[in-house]
Amino acid sequence: MTVSANQNLQQNSSRNLPSFSIVVETENLATADLQGLLDAIDCLEHQDPPPSQANEILLIDSGDIPPPVKQSLQTQYPWLTIHQAPPGITYYGAKMLGAEIATGDILVYYDSDCIYEPTWLRTILQSFANPEICIVAGETRTRGIGLYGTAMALAYIFPQYSGQTQLQTGSQYYLNNVAFRREFLLENPIPTELPLYRGNCVIHAKQLTCDGITIWRQPQARATHAPPNGWTHFYWRFLLIGYDYYWQKRVLKELSLDVQSIGQEAKDPTESGISGKLKVLDDRVGKLIRSNPLHLLFMPFSIPVIFVSTMLILIGYRITKRHPHRLLKRFESLEQSF
Repeated sequence: MTVSANQNLQQNSSRNLPSFSIVVETENLATADLQGLLDAIDCLEHQDPPPSQANEILLIDSGDIPPPVKQSLQTQYPWLTIHQAPPGITYYGAKMLGAEIATGDILVYYDSDCIYEPTWLRTILQSFANPEICIVAGETRTRGIGLYGTAMALAYIFPQYSGQTQLQTGSQYYLNNVAFRREFLLENPIPTELPLYRGNCVIHAKQLTCDGITIWRQPQARATHAPPNGWTHFYWRFLLIGYDYYWQKRVLKELSLDVQSIGQEAKDPTESGISGKLKVLDDRVGKLIRSNPLHLLFMPFSIPVIFVSTMLILIGYRITKRHPHRLLKRFESLEQSF
């Protein structure tokens, strides 16, 4: 098949897709590796359909990209539009700012510390063929192998891939791998003024499901997320997971939403019980070994890291229960030095 024939085939296939915009934020770069952003943008260039077919690819710059890097990105990727965000914008504020600026029918969220499979974009867009579907979440797992990588695959926020192949109903989403009908999201915005660090989407998902909105999960739209970047980020990230668990529970109670039906990943770890924790760990271990048996070699040595991360979550929860705002304020005052 000739190059022109291939191009025609791609164009014909893409005509069946809805118009779309992709939003990438840089607020994560305060703690993540800048190289991760460069890898993520390069990954986006190789997506199917290509980014040139998007209404726009918006990089919401919160001031964390050095000017020379910004200039290099615009030169290398002419399809990338960099939008300067107001000073002090939050992660969720940047996401919603992108929704307000974008023009595509489907708004796709893409994070600067994730890598996506080449068919991820097409897979998630094709899921909107049913006009009644308003939100589709992909699956994100933590990448890495070795003592630290294996520990983070078991202990960090993201579960292993489910292994399913068909569109499923779900109860939550991760904002690094999800797409919305843009008009729907603007009518049902992610709350940005909550006292959480990274947990607003849990509250949003619960509000949507309580309102009778179905969250769909596309298990073939897959991404990998970087583990915490170094020991300082590790220390603070797990403390803040405990902080977020406390505030998720408190906010849901204040909103009179059913705490008991939150997905397992968002449950209060101090009250789920040992059996609940072991069930989650057993599920992750089995899927992790099936994905790469080499993890078995590192699993015994990763146990101390898993133990420390679990204790940090518990400590973060207990500190926040006594002093609700202390941890986040302390983290924000130190963040610039990371």
